[in-house]
Amino acid sequence: MAVAELTIDLKALCDNWQALSSHSQSDTGAVVKADAYGLGLAKVAPALAAAGARQFFVAACEEGVQLRHILGSGPEIFVFSGHMDGDTDLITQANLTPLLNSIDQMLRHVEALPGHSFGLQLDTGMNRLGMEDAEWRALRDIALAQRPALVMSHLACADATPDEPEFAMNARQLQSFVDMTDEIDAPRSLAATGGILLGEDYHFDLTRPGIGMYGGMPYANARPVVTLSVPVIQTRDVLPGETVGYSNTWTAQKPTRVATIAAGYADGLIRAMGGDAWLWAGDTRCKVLGRISMDMIGVDVSDLDEDPTALELLNDRQPVDMLADWAGTIGYEILTSMGARYARRYLPA
Repeated sequence: MAVAELTIDLKALCDNWQALSSHSQSDTGAVVKADAYGLGLAKVAPALAAAGARQFFVAACEEGVQLRHILGSGPEIFVFSGHMDGDTDLITQANLTPLLNSIDQMLRHVEALPGHSFGLQLDTGMNRLGMEDAEWRALRDIALAQRPALVMSHLACADATPDEPEFAMNARQLQSFVDMTDEIDAPRSLAATGGILLGEDYHFDLTRPGIGMYGGMPYANARPVVTLSVPVIQTRDVLPGETVGYSNTWTAQKPTRVATIAAGYADGLIRAMGGDAWLWAGDTRCKVLGRISMDMIGVDVSDLDEDPTALELLNDRQPVDMLADWAGTIGYEILTSMGARYARRYLPA
């Protein structure tokens, strides 16, 4: 079976990073966890480093080790999960900076690696990672005496619009972060992509763009980064009354030319999007018919003058967030679900 081709435009990605950096009244890092949101750490991270990124963020120490091998000794690599039991050798070998989330992690770090760089993560209301206010106040003077490389928190609703009730959470978290960190002698970070767009009050000393670099919302001005072209395996004529795909969920009402394309939910094309999804052949939209299966999708190509050899699912007309809306999810899940079967092509930065 032919495989779909995923094209990643590294210049567009770096342009997005630089645009978000220009919005930031501070230094600008880059979040490259989950294999650079599924787009390939080995290609994405060096391009961002060449564009000027000097601070990188990953989820786990294992990701940090991989990134250090890619980037070499220069950039600073922060680890969101902090210093977990068993991480000490990885932190040392790859010179990682764990973002400590609790008193237990703080004790583990200073006992195992006295003098080694670390950061601190504070919980300002998301209740996910970081020290809560009482825990922080008990530890604050001791922690700050160790000269942390960064003190950060994470916004829960930075992508909310001003007319949504969740939007007010941003101001509450900002005030909490200011209250917890005012007058400390350490760099501070609160804003990822959404926080950057909220304005200068959220920027502090370092911003951490992620999804916006990769072409996703809430950065509406992002350049598209990903194109997905899916080959056509076979094309057939379907008569009125005949069905397409599993469970007979689509029945032809008129003669229809149907292409079967070589991708499915095993490639990250979420099954739930099938009822609303379209593909493109040049300037013509082509409707998905029936259910998305593991490896194949049926598509109506009746409006085309000739049978296509491939159809596009992701392009500048149809970004990741449109697919996400069809599937009832978010652009992050679309990007990070992109399967390993794709032939990947990188356009240079």
